[in-house]
This record gives sequence, structure tokens and C-alpha cells, in this order.
Amino acid sequence: MGSSNSLVLAMTALCLLLELGLSQQSGKTRHYKFNVQMQNVTRLCQSKSIVTVNGQFPGPTLTAREGDRLIIKVVNHVQYNVSIHWHGIRQLRSGWADGPAYITQCPIQTGQSYVYNFTITGQRGTLFWHAHISWLRVTLYGPIVILPRRGVAYPFPQPYKEIPIVFGEWWKADTETVINQAMQSGGAPNISDAFTINGQPGPLYNCSATDTFKLRVKPGKTYMLRLINAALNDELFFSIANHNLTVVDTDAVYVKPFKASVVLLTPGQTTNVLFKTKNHHPNATFLMAARPYATGPGAFDNSTTAAILEYHLSSKNKNNNATKFPLLKPSLPKFNDTTFATKFNSRIRSLATSKFPAKVPQRVDRRFFFTVGLGLSPCTNPNNSCQGPNNSMLAASINNVSFVMPTTALLQAHFLNQSKGVYTTDFPANPPFKFNYTGNPPSNLMVDSRTKVAMLPFNAAVEVVLQDTSIIGAESHPLHLHGFNFFVLGQGFGNFDPKKDPARFNLADPAERNTVGVPSGGWVAIRFLADNPGVWFMHCHLEVHTSWGLKMAWIVMDGSRRNQKLPPPPPDLPKC
Repeated sequence: MGSSNSLVLAMTALCLLLELGLSQQSGKTRHYKFNVQMQNVTRLCQSKSIVTVNGQFPGPTLTAREGDRLIIKVVNHVQYNVSIHWHGIRQLRSGWADGPAYITQCPIQTGQSYVYNFTITGQRGTLFWHAHISWLRVTLYGPIVILPRRGVAYPFPQPYKEIPIVFGEWWKADTETVINQAMQSGGAPNISDAFTINGQPGPLYNCSATDTFKLRVKPGKTYMLRLINAALNDELFFSIANHNLTVVDTDAVYVKPFKASVVLLTPGQTTNVLFKTKNHHPNATFLMAARPYATGPGAFDNSTTAAILEYHLSSKNKNNNATKFPLLKPSLPKFNDTTFATKFNSRIRSLATSKFPAKVPQRVDRRFFFTVGLGLSPCTNPNNSCQGPNNSMLAASINNVSFVMPTTALLQAHFLNQSKGVYTTDFPANPPFKFNYTGNPPSNLMVDSRTKVAMLPFNAAVEVVLQDTSIIGAESHPLHLHGFNFFVLGQGFGNFDPKKDPARFNLADPAERNTVGVPSGGWVAIRFLADNPGVWFMHCHLEVHTSWGLKMAWIVMDGSRRNQKLPPPPPDLPKC
């Protein structure tokens, strides 16, 4: 009898390993500890206390290989509630570790901790982690570097060195105060005082010459920059003076390499670029610079952040202290150059080889047409005096639904079948009424503020057309989907035409991403396979628009097999 039980237990264990795809066996388990704490940091000649991880700004780099399991204990030592999102990680059946507050978890309260436990499956490249509650991600962010499995080469020349380059924003004011005041007044929040590269504003700002990131390179070498746009509210152009870039990877997916003097990243996007240094020491140093691409009606910071690319001096030149090389600046597009943005994005194509296939769903089981943009909501502040048009409050919505954050985490409510009073499942698949989305706006600009989700059966092939609107003003919106990569089938300007535009969709080698810019005054079509059970956030990665409600959630139901179901929550899941 005992041997029979042992055989059953052994067979059960073997089945569980097979269901997990042996992914955890093929990789290494890496442990990290994130202490969320306050740290004094000086930028632009001003010292202020900011929220950091382990006292670092930007935060520590997580380095792993495809197939590795990451166990990250986050301990909250600050006055704010905190949650961490591992942006772009697929989180296959590990939705409890995804991190958006009140979506997959309640936030980690002061003095509490939570262990994020997930395996990196089928991904390699550059992603990043950031806080996912209020505006704390302004200083709580850091790179995720995912290397290929040992012995597996890149599908491009091996670089001599790889360097994360993280773009951010710096406020002299306290950003929690900035957004809280804006949400009470109904107006737009103040803009940042500077952009940053690896936490440094660079030499083009007043009182910032010493706050400059420097990259020292050797002649005749190939370098890879892992570019990450962690800025709160701005898409960014990036270029290096007198150096060409070759794009090889976007959002941790290899692409057909192409050369570009300038690259564009929306907040939430990552791009790996190669560049070759000159074969001899040039009599110059070079600026690496970034400044915004902005299309909306509001104010924005049109300043430029810069870092310095300098070549190692030979011993001969090192002895000559008088050597002072000129500093060359790159040429960047105008802030509203939508033509450049469109052309650049259209050049991104999946590698689509037998080794790295583009698994584009060829069927469609569920179609959605989402209008995304700004709107208004009634004034609710105690003084009944709001800064939006006609004493209203600025809002943002998808299909006119401005998402209201629940006070119970959606994933917990879904798993425990306790949705009543938390959310409803009637998120509209189409706008409430048709209008000329990119023409004159309708007379009623008021949004419907609710907590609604869209339901998807397991393994459904989903197509979503995201249509910008000109309500308040047309604007590019970087939409980020949690839990999935999606394929960008096509984009265009004006109103999407369901009869003509699908004929031009690229179903062979479209870009595979986790964040896409909806063109200003236009549309983009995406497709993904709902093969990951759980609750998955989708939102604009311009943080101000997320605050105003440009967000929603998908619930993907369990499949029939055991390895297609969401496991129970971990015992230390934070409580609301």
C-alpha cells in the first residue's frame, strides 16, 4: 500500500513539473530584497527627500536569464502605500506578482512586506520595474535586463559592452502633492522641472553641470544601449551626435535591425540599439540627448536632457591637460513631429524567423473598438470651484468609461467570486454612440465614471482597435497592456474604417510589443491571445491620463486544464 501511495505522489509531482513546462528547472532562482525608503538626493542645486529602493536613484538593476525564477521581497519603510510592477514581464499564471495597486493586489502598507515570485518565460531583452500606485514611479524605477539562456547568442553581433540608459523626470516639488492638488482642483498638474538620463538632468539645465551621466567608450567597438523610457508624462526622441544607431529589439522582442539617427520611445517602451564607435579617437566629445515628442493641448516641458559620450584618452593625450575637445550636439525632431513618429514606428517589424517566430493570431474571436482620449466630469471639490472648462474637472476615458479604482483588489475579488460591489462585467465593446472621433467633438463631453471590466474566455484571440479622439484635443496615447505581448497590425490617421483598413493589416511580421502609441488624431489595431488567466490592467502610460481614468481591466477566465488555471494567492498577499 505504501509503495502504491509513493507511486501516486511521484506521478503527481511529475505531472506538476510537466505542467510548469520545466521552466523553473531550466533556470536559476535569483533572490532580491527591495527596501523602499526615503533618501536625500540633490539635483538642480536642490536637495530633497525622495522615495527610493535601497537608497538608489534610479533603483537597482535586476539581471536575469530567460527561464530564471525571481523572488523579490519588497519591504515598505515609507509613509506611502507601495506596490511594484515588473513592466512587460508576461507573468504566466503568476498574476499575483504583477503589481498594479487595487488591480492584482492591495498595496504594501507602511511597515509591511510582500514577496513577488515569478518566472521569466520565453522573454529576453530589456524591460523595467516601477512603482504602480499614484505617482510614486517618478523616482521608484529601475532596469530589468534579461539575458538569453546560457550558450544562446543574440541574433545580431555580440556587443563589446551593454549599458542601460533610463529616461526619467525630475520635479523640485513633491509629486504626490502635485497630483493630489490637481485631482482636487480638476485642472492639469504642474509639469516637471527637468528630464533625466540615469537620474541625471545633464549640462543643458541651469545648475546641473555636475549632474551629468558620462559614458566612456573605446574606439572601434560595438556598444548596446538598453533604452528605457520611465518618464512620467512624456514620449521622448533620443539621439547621439555623429553616431548612427541600429535598432535590434523593442519591448524585449527582437526586431529586424534597422538604422536610425533618432529613436522614439513612449513612456513604458524599451528599445535596444547598437552603435559602433569611431575607429580612432575623435577630437570631440558627443552629447546623447533626449527631448519630448508632444501632441496634446496642454503644457509640457520642452527642455532637453543630455549625457556625455566621450572616448577614452590615449596615454599621450592624458598627459596633455590642455586638451579640451568641443562638445557636439545631435539634431532632434521638432516636439510635434508626428510624421517622424509615424515613419519610425512603421519601421519596427518582428524578426519572424523559425527560431524567433511572430505568432500572430490568424483568427479573431472577440473584437473591440475603444475610443481613448480626454473628457470632463462634474466638479466635486468642496468649494465647487474647478479648473476645467465651465467649472468641470478634466477626465480621461476608454469608450467614455472613466475607470474608478476599487478599494478591493480586482484579482482577489475575481478569484474569490466576490465581485458584487467591487466591479461590473459590462465594459462596452464599442463607444456608447458613434461620432466623428477626430473631427468636431460631440456636445456632451461628460464621461461615465465606473469600475467596469471586460471578460474574455481562455485562449480567445482578441483584436482591439484603439481610436484617438479630438475631445478636448487630439493626442498620442501610449497604451500599455499587462500580462501579454500584442501584435501591432496597423495604424492610420483619421477615423478607423472597418471596411477598408483591415485589408492592409500586417499579419506576417508585425511589431510585437507591450506598449503602443495610439497616433494623435488616428488609430492603431492590435491583436493578442488571451492565454493567461487572471485580471490584467490596460492603461495610458502618461501618468496624468491614468490618474484621470484612462484605464480599464480585462478578466481572462481559467481554461479547462490544471495548467490553464490561476493558482491561489500567496499567503503574504497584502490586505487592503
